Amino acid sequence: MATTRFGHLDDFTLKNSKVGIGTSTPTEALEVIGGSRSQDIAVTGIATLTSYEGFQNKKTSYTENVSITGGESGTLSGEIVIGAGLTMSVGTGATTGQGSIKSLKVSNIFTPPIGGTNERPSAPQPGALYYNKDFRTIEYWDGSFWRQVDNTTRRGRAIFFGGYYVPGYGTGRNGLGIEFFDITSGGTTKDFGTYSAARTNTSGCGSAVRSLSASGYNGPGTLGSSNEIEYVTPASAGNAIDFGDRTATGYGGQATSSSTRGVFWGNRQPDTNIIDYVEIPTLGNAVDFGDTPYNSGYKGAAQSPTRGFVGGGRGPSGNNSSDIQVVTFASKGNSVKFGDLTSDLSNNVTGASNSTTGIFSLGNNTGMTDETGSPVRQIDKLNLASSGNAVSFGELNRDHQRCGGASNQTRAIFAGGFAYPGSVVASDSIDNVTISSAGNAVDFGTLAGGKHQFGATSDSHGGLGGF
Repeated sequence: MATTRFGHLDDFTLKNSKVGIGTSTPTEALEVIGGSRSQDIAVTGIATLTSYEGFQNKKTSYTENVSITGGESGTLSGEIVIGAGLTMSVGTGATTGQGSIKSLKVSNIFTPPIGGTNERPSAPQPGALYYNKDFRTIEYWDGSFWRQVDNTTRRGRAIFFGGYYVPGYGTGRNGLGIEFFDITSGGTTKDFGTYSAARTNTSGCGSAVRSLSASGYNGPGTLGSSNEIEYVTPASAGNAIDFGDRTATGYGGQATSSSTRGVFWGNRQPDTNIIDYVEIPTLGNAVDFGDTPYNSGYKGAAQSPTRGFVGGGRGPSGNNSSDIQVVTFASKGNSVKFGDLTSDLSNNVTGASNSTTGIFSLGNNTGMTDETGSPVRQIDKLNLASSGNAVSFGELNRDHQRCGGASNQTRAIFAGGFAYPGSVVASDSIDNVTISSAGNAVDFGTLAGGKHQFGATSDSHGGLGGF
C-alpha cells in the first residue's frame, strides 16, 4: 500500500528522497522493479533503463548521451532521436534483427561493401550494391549477373580504324585514316585522325570513353602482321595513341568488350587461337585470357554487358563455320560453344549488337580455304541472353563482306566492304537495321571513300553497362 495518497489533480513533489516501485529500498530518485508501461518517457540527466521482457515502441527523446548495453530479451522498436552533439553507443552484447528500410536519405557519405571481383558477396539479393576495386566501379546484382551502375551519357559515335581505302584487292594499302560516324542521325563519315602506321584487317572494341584498335596488317606476308594496340578518345578527334601490345602478332582477328575489359580473339596470318585481354581504363600490354577452339579469323563479333561472342568465319582445318563461341568478361577462361549461325559456310562475317541481341552479316558463302565464294546478303539475329542458334533477320541492301560493324542500343550499321569475287571494288555505302524489328537493311550514309577490312567500334554498343 502507498504510504502517501494524492488526488488526481494534485502535484506530486518529493524533495531529498527516493521513490521505489516494487522495492522498499530504492537507490535512485525513481527506481522501478518489474513491468512498466508508459505512453511517453522524457529523461533528463543520466538514466539507465533495463528491460528483460516486453518492448518499447514509443518515441523516446534523450538530451544526454545514451548507452544501450543489451538485455536478455529486450526489444527496442519505434523511433530513437539523438540530439545534436550527442552520441549513441551500443554495447557488444546487443544484437539486431533483420528489418527493412522503405526509404533512406544520406546527406553526406554512404559506403557500400568494398572488395575485388573474387570477393563479391556469395549469396547477394537482387539490388545489392558492391564497389569493385578491380574495375573501380559500383556494381549491382540483378538476380543473375553483377552489372555496372551506369550513368554515362553516350553520343552514339562509331569509330572506323584503317582499312583498304582504294579500289583493288592487294594494292593501294593506305590504312592510316580513322573516321567517325553518327549512328543516331547517319550521313557521311568525318575525319577523326590517323594511326601511327598504316593498318588493315584490324579489330576494334572499347568503352564509352576509350576506343581501341588491335593487331592488323601493314606489309607483305606474315612479316606485316602487328601486335600493337592503339586507342583514341571517341568524344574528341585526334590521332591514335599507343596503348600496349597483344600477346601474339597477326591480323583478321576479332574484339569484344564490356565497359572495362577489352577481349581480343585469335588472329589469322599467322593463325592463332589465343584469347587475350586488357583493362580499358589502364594502359598496358594484354595478358592471357584463355583459348578458343580454332583461329578466329574473319568472324563476326557481338557483346552483351557480361559476355563476348564471335560467330562464323574460319573454322577447323581452315574451312568456314557456323559456330558461335562465347566468353564471360569477368572470369578468364576458354570460350565455349553458344550456338550456330544459319549457314555453316559463312566467311568474312561482320557483327554488331545492343545489350540483348547480336546482328551478324554472313559475308560470303564458301567451304574452301581460300576466299572465293558467292557473296550473300543474309543477316542473322542472335539472342545473347540464353544459349541457342541464330535465326534469319533479313538482308543487307547490297552485297557486302569484310564490312565494319558498329551499333548503339537501337541500331546496327554495316559500313564499306566489297562483293568479291564479283567485284573487288571497295564500297563506300553504310547500311543500317533497327535491332528490335526484323527486316532488310536500308541505306544510311557513306564513308569518306570506299574501303574494306577495317576495325570498328562505338561508344554505345551492347557491351556497355556491366561486366
